[in-house]
Amino acid sequence: MLNLNLSDFMVEFKDGSIKNVGPTTKEVTAKLFDVESVEAREFGDKRVKVVAEDGEGNEIQMALFPEQIEALAGDITDLQNNSRVFED
Repeated sequence: MLNLNLSDFMVEFKDGSIKNVGPTTKEVTAKLFDVESVEAREFGDKRVKVVAEDGEGNEIQMALFPEQIEALAGDITDLQNNSRVFED
């Protein structure tokens, strides 16, 4: 399930085209639940792309720098050691 929360978002549909209208203060939050697959792969020369997809074909992609991946890996290790989420 993909959940999008759009703030101050306005577009114009005209002659089959979508045009951004209004100020550039738009914000969006995307959340993907019930993920069925996730993978990491090289992206360009300096980043890692993390791709998660649910059973409905919705997909979230993130391009992260190595230090961000290392921080995430550290967070996961901490959870494995200290959280009941990883208890059997």
